[in-house]
Amino acid sequence: MADRTVTGCRTHGELGTFMLVTGALPSVMVDFDKISDPNAEYTMRDLSAETMGIEKTRGGTRDAKITDVQTTMVDGNYPWILVRVYTDAGVVGNGESYWGGGDTAIIERMKPFLVGENPLDIDRLYEHMIQKMSGEGSISGKVISAISGIEIALHDVAGKLVDLPAYQLLGGKYRDSARVYCDLHTEDEANPQACAEEADRVVSDLGYDAIKFDLDVPSGHEKDRANRHLRPGEIEHKAEIVEATTEAVGDRADVAFDCHWSYATGSAKRLAKRLEEYDVWWLEDVVPPENHDAQREVTRSTATPVATGENVYRTHGNRDLIENEAIDIVAPDIPRVGGMREGQKIANMADMYYIPVAMHNVSSPIGTMASAQLAVAIPNSLAVEYHSYELGWWEDLVEEDGLIEDGRMDIPEEPGLGLTLDLDTVEENMVEGETLFDEA
Repeated sequence: MADRTVTGCRTHGELGTFMLVTGALPSVMVDFDKISDPNAEYTMRDLSAETMGIEKTRGGTRDAKITDVQTTMVDGNYPWILVRVYTDAGVVGNGESYWGGGDTAIIERMKPFLVGENPLDIDRLYEHMIQKMSGEGSISGKVISAISGIEIALHDVAGKLVDLPAYQLLGGKYRDSARVYCDLHTEDEANPQACAEEADRVVSDLGYDAIKFDLDVPSGHEKDRANRHLRPGEIEHKAEIVEATTEAVGDRADVAFDCHWSYATGSAKRLAKRLEEYDVWWLEDVVPPENHDAQREVTRSTATPVATGENVYRTHGNRDLIENEAIDIVAPDIPRVGGMREGQKIANMADMYYIPVAMHNVSSPIGTMASAQLAVAIPNSLAVEYHSYELGWWEDLVEEDGLIEDGRMDIPEEPGLGLTLDLDTVEENMVEGETLFDEA
């Protein structure tokens, strides 16, 4: 079979067209505006403005219409997918989908559902995309990630059209800034002393009072990487990392630990129990994300706080975890699990059970600010993750500076997300073969 890659994923000004380049075959043009759409034929729940009979004039810029949706992938410490929504009012909104392949083509697929719509109808357009893409997997995965990027961009557009910051669109704020926790790494990440030294440096020199380390690191005691079982020596090695890092920072910082859903239920329970004597902020993704019964069993077996959520999609995906109190902390990733309003719904549901929210985040400044805007608008926010402290040009992606100071992200009072993309930096750091999207 010929090797296939997708490039460009759009032709500016020509609705729904992208180029599929195949190694041994001629290029094929696909026009998403003309392919069959079985969902539209079989569902009564088409939520377009035309179908819903939405015709009234709103006045001024509130009568704006979406004219285009474009993407550009940036080669950061993750391949960030930036999304732009264009309007006939000359206002452009920026968003971000969770990193990796697939989202750009899915966003192009959804563009015909959005062009001509009013960008202020965020909830309706979100549900419209969910319904239109139901046959292609809109309850989870890359479809939801793609919708999340558009949804964030719609908040940026809407805020600019009505001259309000995004947090105001979510109901106002509980705080002026979002606490940020810094995800740390070392060249010798399995060495407890190296972790302790980096923890002390980041807290002392960079001003963070919240940090996180990976705990699923080699210990030298592994026998089988596939069976998820932790041997006693592995658990003791992890306890040494936790002891060294928590003692290094003392009461100056909270310290969380990420396991990247690596362990069996029994091993996770033994690990969490072993760490109870230390000041662990939370233990994250200690078992795989699919089985919520196993997650609940681990959480209820230990006094160590347990967190998960980045691999759980939408409010429906989180309902079982929250209602059955299978977690101590919920950790949604906003550019992945459904966007800002869906993140708020998850937070509101969690708040009914007095569960705090710590937002997972590996994004560029766009996705990070979207999470921070949400963090100030919900009562139960703990912190927003920052995963790029070793990337020197992270902040250069936008024209604003001083985004994170002393472990806090101040929320701007400018409309929308309050950030302006620096297109020169975007172009300099695009993934090879990508195309820069149009200026406003």
